[in-house]
Amino acid sequence: MNDTVSFGYEDVSPDEKTARVGGVFNSVAARYDLMNDAMSGGMHRLWKDRFVRRVKPREGERILDMAGGTGDIAFRLSASGAQVTVADINPAMLDVGIDRAAKRGIAGLVWTEANAETLAFADRSFDAYTIAFGIRNVTDIPAALREAHRVLRRGGRFWCLEFSTTRWPGFKDVYDAYSHRVVPKLGRMLAGDADSYRYLIESIRRFPDLERFRTMIDEAGFTRTSVEPLLGGLVAIHGGWKI
Repeated sequence: MNDTVSFGYEDVSPDEKTARVGGVFNSVAARYDLMNDAMSGGMHRLWKDRFVRRVKPREGERILDMAGGTGDIAFRLSASGAQVTVADINPAMLDVGIDRAAKRGIAGLVWTEANAETLAFADRSFDAYTIAFGIRNVTDIPAALREAHRVLRRGGRFWCLEFSTTRWPGFKDVYDAYSHRVVPKLGRMLAGDADSYRYLIESIRRFPDLERFRTMIDEAGFTRTSVEPLLGGLVAIHGGWKI
């Protein structure tokens, strides 16, 4: 791993990034879902629905939803009867998810604090691994991808939903202006925290593009990898199989 990694537009040590990302999500946890609605105009709900349709969860299979603290993906997955473990490095995000599940009467989920780079689960424990809007916040992304491969059974599938870089001319410029100028102001108004949302936008800019991230999934040992761009690549669904 490199001596430095990106934290937004800054280059910092791996330990510092882990600590600072933890601080960001401690700060925004309580208003995280409200801010997702505000920033995306509610479109994140449609993206997540589409993502879960790609996962095709089935009754009885074991799924690990990584970085899934607030439960948005897990709630959708568990509706199929799948046995879902929700893992997140941030206990504040898990607390939000546990509270939301209780209010909705959703039972049967397993909630666990875990670092995507060093999972405590045994080899070949899960039929599917999902991660939505979380991989770009991981300090060592290749390590997290290798861990995803390790904990999947043969024939298991990896699915990732993440922001990327839109290729639509014109729209890219509009989105860049919106994200850098408007999103931090929304963060200040709705969550009392402009800096954390400025980081979240900057982290999108530093994340590998569609094909580079697909190559990283290949390099972790997955086969039959795929990428489905949404909004020209502003958001993407990446997939891969463990054979």
